[in-house]
Amino acid sequence: MPTKLNLKQRTQNFINSKHMLSGITIASFLESVIVPIPLEAILVPLMQAKRKQLWVIALMATIGCLVGALFGYTLGYYLFDAIGDWAINTFSSPEQFEMVTQKMQAQGFWFVITLGIIPVPFQIAMLAAGATKYSLILFLIAATIARSIRYFGLAVIVYYAGNQAESLIKQHKTKAMILITLLILLIWAISTWA
Repeated sequence: MPTKLNLKQRTQNFINSKHMLSGITIASFLESVIVPIPLEAILVPLMQAKRKQLWVIALMATIGCLVGALFGYTLGYYLFDAIGDWAINTFSSPEQFEMVTQKMQAQGFWFVITLGIIPVPFQIAMLAAGATKYSLILFLIAATIARSIRYFGLAVIVYYAGNQAESLIKQHKTKAMILITLLILLIWAISTWA
């Protein structure tokens, strides 16, 4: 029981801290680079507690993730030969990375958007984009769209659902991810036919 109370107190201290926004930015950066734990677990309660800063919290989470995406891309671009095996074995498998690399070369923009929205490790997409020398500008645009959908989508849910947002997200997360993914895939398919 003391551990649970201690965690609750630490969370409350973080929510009321003057460093809360920079903390979210750093947490988002770390989540996108090395920590495969979804940031939503922190963001939703934080957004519920700080509704006046709802959009700023979403923005800071997006910025942190984009800085992390740029970092991951740079690692893939310049250091893939040195760290590639370690990164692949840590976040994925050689087979999965090969599939991601092929998708990156064939359909990079839409592939990055899809991986940026669905709850899979984004690290592998960042490394693959850098390793395949995919356009940095297109990569950042796709990552911005994907992560904005993800974090500002949470903000919209909290804005309208208030204190019910957390239970609403838990209840409908899988359905929402499937629906958003299908929508992105539909737009992707339409854009390739045009």
